[in-house]
Amino acid sequence: MSTTRVVVVSAGLSVPSSTRLLADQLGAAVEGAVVARGREVEVRHVELRPLAHALADRLLTGFATGELADALEQVRRADALVVVTPVFAASYSGLFKTFFDVVEPGVLDGTPVLVAVTAGTARHSLVLDHALRPLFAHLRAVVVPTGVFAASEDFGSGADGSLDKRVQRAAGELAALLGGAGGTGRATPGEDAGPVDGGLAVTTPFEQLLREAGGDSVR
Repeated sequence: MSTTRVVVVSAGLSVPSSTRLLADQLGAAVEGAVVARGREVEVRHVELRPLAHALADRLLTGFATGELADALEQVRRADALVVVTPVFAASYSGLFKTFFDVVEPGVLDGTPVLVAVTAGTARHSLVLDHALRPLFAHLRAVVVPTGVFAASEDFGSGADGSLDKRVQRAAGELAALLGGAGGTGRATPGEDAGPVDGGLAVTTPFEQLLREAGGDSVR
């Protein structure tokens, strides 16, 4: 059985970073959800902050080298992505956008993507739908229905636990798109490739995958 490769891309700028904290939570939840579906999984993290200078050089020269080249190769080989950005000027950060600007066209075609955002206030929650979803739709990725937004109050002892519920639900949806043991990895928009019967792929309706991810039994 092949190993499912999940890459978590985090664009936090501070150290420590709430963006990286959310990225770690999502990576662990996705790993657990994929394993629960009978697949082996490898989760790798790509932190964009150390790549800022290399990204500027890539824009100027057209060539990626060193750690940036390695990060782009990880994304190219990934079966699924988890992407997390802080909010800047009511959108994703420039560092986050620059990284996906230099991903080669076609690399994300059909790739399941879980999108997530951190911000100081819940007023920025629409960034998920107004900025991230259009970006990854343009890149022809398959974005899971549940995006994860985390404001400052979602972290720490005063949190009500709703963030963890969103994290687990989104992770389950991503795992559902990846399928169970023997699945194909990358998804086709609107459906998930299932077992092969008589040489033809048997597809599972997307609505059924969402019910499974939410914990509902399907008869």
